[in-house]
Amino acid sequence: MTVLSLSALAVLALAACSTGSTSFFPAPSATAPSENASASAPLSSAALAKLLLDGSDLDEGYTRLPQRPAAHDAVTVIGCPALEKLGAEAATGASLGFSRKAKVSFTYSAGADSEVSEELYSDTTAKLSKSIGEIFDAMVSCPAYQVVSGSTVIDMGTDKATAPDLGDEQWSQLLTYSVGGQRSVVKQTAVRTGNVLVVVSGSPGLVDANLEKALAKVQAAD
Repeated sequence: MTVLSLSALAVLALAACSTGSTSFFPAPSATAPSENASASAPLSSAALAKLLLDGSDLDEGYTRLPQRPAAHDAVTVIGCPALEKLGAEAATGASLGFSRKAKVSFTYSAGADSEVSEELYSDTTAKLSKSIGEIFDAMVSCPAYQVVSGSTVIDMGTDKATAPDLGDEQWSQLLTYSVGGQRSVVKQTAVRTGNVLVVVSGSPGLVDANLEKALAKVQAAD
């Protein structure tokens, strides 16, 4: 199993043994509520990269993975109008539409090909909150749907999970995908702390074990 790094729709490329890897979420809507001009300015991508987890933050057994090139296969979603409504990027596994972002992925030797990914995004708090809320609502509104690319069909399932009481806002979900007779479960949890969004995804146990570490590193820099 190769864990998808943030896009229920990018799972297609991963489950089909593609060398590509994309982000979990489709692009957010272009508009967001206004925000107080005195709020902290969004962090740069370079600043976010310094806040990502690294080997010194993790227990033994984690190995950092090289960043994979993005996949560009045409993807079709069947049976989830809410995802389709978000636009074409929802069907291509495009990353969140924020220019300020950073990402890292690890594999864990103690698990069976287990991976965990962390992504950081920064923007106004209003835009982060509105965009992530819309995306999670769309995904959990479709408990079952299909993702199709070429002759490959993946059966997807999404269930809302209990998010930990961390940061300013929290979202969490479990994704189940089946292809070629194999079934896998991926967990994603997103936490907004100020003007930074922390998203951790991968094997459920690894997400639970590393979410607070990821969040603490971001908050320590405030």
